[in-house]
Amino acid sequence: MALKITGDKAATRRLRLGMVGGGQGAFIGAVHRMASRLDDRYEFVAGALSSDPRRARASGRELGLARDRIYTDYETMAVQESQRDDGIDAVAIVTPNNLHFAPSKAFLEAGIHVILDKPMTLNLKEAVALEKIVRTSRLVFGLTHTYTGYPMVRQAREMVAAGMLGKVRIVQVEYPQDWLTMPIERTGQKQAAWRTDPKQTGTGSLGDIGTHAYNMACFVSGLRCDAVAADLHTFVPGRKVDDNVHVMLRFRGGAKGMLWASQVAVGCENNIVCRVFGDKAGLEWRHESMNYLTFTPYGETPRRLSRSGAGSMDAAAHASRVPAGHPEGYIEGFTQLYTDLAEQISARIERRKPNPAALLVPGIKEGMAGMQFIESVVKSSARNSAWVKV
Repeated sequence: MALKITGDKAATRRLRLGMVGGGQGAFIGAVHRMASRLDDRYEFVAGALSSDPRRARASGRELGLARDRIYTDYETMAVQESQRDDGIDAVAIVTPNNLHFAPSKAFLEAGIHVILDKPMTLNLKEAVALEKIVRTSRLVFGLTHTYTGYPMVRQAREMVAAGMLGKVRIVQVEYPQDWLTMPIERTGQKQAAWRTDPKQTGTGSLGDIGTHAYNMACFVSGLRCDAVAADLHTFVPGRKVDDNVHVMLRFRGGAKGMLWASQVAVGCENNIVCRVFGDKAGLEWRHESMNYLTFTPYGETPRRLSRSGAGSMDAAAHASRVPAGHPEGYIEGFTQLYTDLAEQISARIERRKPNPAALLVPGIKEGMAGMQFIESVVKSSARNSAWVKV
């Protein structure tokens, strides 16, 4: 179905947003709703917030949705919203991984733009099918790899692209957590339960946070990975998915890399680190000090670059909201993705070109790359860490 064009201009109103998943007891749905509202570009008007009809209705009432826009299944929501003059412009899909493909397909085929949580699908077969649907639909499809919305991550990308590091030689990225050190999935903890169920998540730490790390490595360096040699491991006895992964990376053009993702690294909360080294300089970004970037030209003293402060560049300025010294973080990074997607969607509705600075949000291309990475890592680990093409 072609994109529905209504009489009202997006520039004169907030975009109408719906949501699938994210009801009572969910974590990420609330994050998406906060992010969509922070820059005042969306209004949340419809939802199929749970696969449990009673919970779906209760969640919708709690969030103030109109009674006729609280849905108990996403199929009905996609059809009915596409037929309304005031129907949603976009839908955020914030379900477990096994429920990414079917809702995305339903809304894209109904002419509604899709904002999808990562990883893109449960497996590569679904990803290939979804890619065809997205290409055919010509709609906006955004994948919420949160950290690509952070100002200094975008600045790091801009600096590499500008040649400030010279020819890239080494890319290192890590994403350690410790929240699954113990088998808390057996206590009924909701987030742990579905994230360690292979039927819902596919893989464990690899898909949950390893894809974030891989996306960051490619996003900042601008490089494409050609091959991986990986070791997936499960440390917690009885757990059915991996909780630690080490990967060596070979990039097109000769650069080498390493990736580590773990959910059993005691003492680590959420400290993502990305380092890129060229033949002229190196840089490092750490999530625990997300508003700063360390840049070190060869033979010189390291320079601490500040978001919105000295050394800040255009890419960081586009993604910043407050002056230097005022911290911006996780919600603002998420918000930047939503705001850039709002610009892309508004441009479609108004039949104009979007602001080029709003085009850095990961989409179907990055989603496919992430799913190919997952499959290649699994194959490599099964072959005793043999090199496998991505």
